[in-house]
Amino acid sequence: MSLRRISILGSTGSIGRSTLDVIDHLGGRDAFEVRALTGMGNIALLAEQAKRVGAGFAATADPARYGELKDALAGSGIETGAGPEAIVEAASRATDIAMAGIVGIAGLAPTLAAAKTGADIALANKECLVSAGALFVEAVKEGGGKLLPVDSEHNAIFQVLQNDQRHAVERIILTASGGPFRSMSRDEMAKVTPKSAAAHPNWSMGLKISIDSASMFNKALEMIEAQHLFDVAPEAIEVIVHPQSVIHSMVGYTDGSVLAQLGAPDMRTAIGYAIGHPRRISLPVERLDFAKLAKLEFHAPDSERFPALALARRAMERGHMQGCILNSAKEIALEAFIAERIGFLDMADIVEAVMDEMAGLDEASSIEDVFAADSEARRRALERVG
Repeated sequence: MSLRRISILGSTGSIGRSTLDVIDHLGGRDAFEVRALTGMGNIALLAEQAKRVGAGFAATADPARYGELKDALAGSGIETGAGPEAIVEAASRATDIAMAGIVGIAGLAPTLAAAKTGADIALANKECLVSAGALFVEAVKEGGGKLLPVDSEHNAIFQVLQNDQRHAVERIILTASGGPFRSMSRDEMAKVTPKSAAAHPNWSMGLKISIDSASMFNKALEMIEAQHLFDVAPEAIEVIVHPQSVIHSMVGYTDGSVLAQLGAPDMRTAIGYAIGHPRRISLPVERLDFAKLAKLEFHAPDSERFPALALARRAMERGHMQGCILNSAKEIALEAFIAERIGFLDMADIVEAVMDEMAGLDEASSIEDVFAADSEARRRALERVG
């Protein structure tokens, strides 16, 4: 039996590390041929990972760190590269599945390159769909691979969305923990700090992702992703606050049935499902003990306190480049909040203003169009930050 080939784009991040953990559990080198690994600044970890799995190629996105990576892998037989071109080269190598875990717009070009090879794309990068949805979906289709969502919410939907019943899908229901501020008033939220916004109640995540969760901008992006992933109308996408994060998302059908995917909060579940697809595989994750689940709560999200959800719906209804503009302006606003240059609630105001200013932009026909819109939205957001 031949080994399954895999490339991991962003192997030193949380998704990449969890992916390698799953690979180790499934047999490591005896089960997988790791074609390529990519990272950014953690050269020591990237080199250690590459040697451990016997990767064919390892690349850092930072061209200034090439010598460090080359020295760390000297004598291993592993090819090395550095810079954005090397990341695209890594993504372009023939493989069966590419784990797309590079964060931000920087992940778009390499993930598109992987899609064009015909590899299955295990997608953990939001920008591919939020900023370049139609363009990216078409690239995957033309390449001939499958698009396998790795975000826990979209992976949950993917698991319970029955392909032979797509005609009967009535609604897609994304669950949200509500973040640390779900019970605060709007006045209280206006005074929160980056430190308090970073304290996610259920998941262990980085600073920016945790703040995105606290503002529900992460859920806004997931709404746009869901529209492209599952080809549903904006009005069919709902968000429900579920503080326990046990139900990861649901699909409602026209006969009144609602199918849900449940599990302990652990990204390895979604990663393992994508890697093993279409077979389910054994994973070393916590099993739910229903007798110990005291309760499962559900609340409608408050659009006054969490305006990001309304902005996502506006972006889906307008179409064209609005998803890209929302995300790019949000990135600038988020960095300004972390630097304490603006308040928590100011982020949504900045995003809304930039979206309205750029509402007339046409749909992207190339990756260059996406990058141009991204750059312009960031420039306008920076002007508003001051």
